[in-house]
Amino acid sequence: HDFNNLLSVILGYTILALQDLTPGAVLYDDIQEIKTAAERAAALTRQLLAFSRQQILQPRVVDLAQIIMGMKAMLSRLIGEDIELSTSTTPELGRVLADPGQIEQVVMNLAVNARDAMPDGGKLTIELSNVQLAPTQASSPLGAVPGDYVMLAVSDTGMGMDLKTRARIFDPFFTTKEPGKGTGLGLSTVLGIVQQSGGNVSVYSELGAGTTFKVYLPRTDRALVAAPGSEPAITLGGTETILLVEDEEQVRVVASAILRRSGYQVLEASNGEEALLLLKDSSVKIELLLTDVVMPRMSGRKLAEQVARLRPALKLLFASGYTDDAVVRHGVLDAGVAFLQKPFTPHALLSKVRQVLDAPDPSH
Repeated sequence: HDFNNLLSVILGYTILALQDLTPGAVLYDDIQEIKTAAERAAALTRQLLAFSRQQILQPRVVDLAQIIMGMKAMLSRLIGEDIELSTSTTPELGRVLADPGQIEQVVMNLAVNARDAMPDGGKLTIELSNVQLAPTQASSPLGAVPGDYVMLAVSDTGMGMDLKTRARIFDPFFTTKEPGKGTGLGLSTVLGIVQQSGGNVSVYSELGAGTTFKVYLPRTDRALVAAPGSEPAITLGGTETILLVEDEEQVRVVASAILRRSGYQVLEASNGEEALLLLKDSSVKIELLLTDVVMPRMSGRKLAEQVARLRPALKLLFASGYTDDAVVRHGVLDAGVAFLQKPFTPHALLSKVRQVLDAPDPSH
């Protein structure tokens, strides 16, 4: 939580600084390097949260075949020309409840591992099928609950692994790559994401005979949910009044600066009690409450409950870099909750604020 707050500050100020500089200037290039490093730190934080099952997931009903088809061109570039990519899916493939972005991360990590296991080229195969795991099934992954699953299998024709390596591959920070070539978090991230999604992973490998990872995700009978529209917003700015509640001063200051630069009026509060004083003043016009989730004394959720009584029509946007069971139950976001993941960039903050402000009022 604290680390994501720090990264929000670093990313926020570096991007604001870049907006005021001309590309090509010496200082511009230096600050761009800071931004790149902060983005790498943010990615590492996401991996740490994922393998500890503390990633914040935003699941919806998805078709894994659509996700894989959408990734094919990118995967081909990732693995290189000397590795043949093959995909197949069974007819009537079941649907799963998962965070599409996290599933893409799982496939990417498995594809990168497969590529590294085939330095002289080979074949990468991705297969999708419906499976039913029986209570006594020998090939079931350890700890898997019997039932109906969709299986995502990623196989390579690479060097394979011995039993000793296979026993440790999901351990965080364990890597067989040379220093500087890997964090050892790729497969522990895969396992974390899959288990947090209610599934599990098994691996089969032999030295010289390649490796197959099988990801099992529970099937759902719920209807497929269309992906949210990805059309770019016409404008990210606005003139509305936003009440920003954030106990970390640096985060509050940079978020406020980003919003004000885009035309918004911003009222600031460092805790829930300060926010409630402003909300109780009926002469103060507020269109959006943007609040951190994890705060001392009064959490963002507790504040939202009070707001529902004081100003039922007020739109809410939660921000956090960490799971908190009050808003994010076991890392899975409640349906209909507007959420901004920390660390955020100015673009992510402004996009989310505009999206929430423009959303139709569900009470009408």
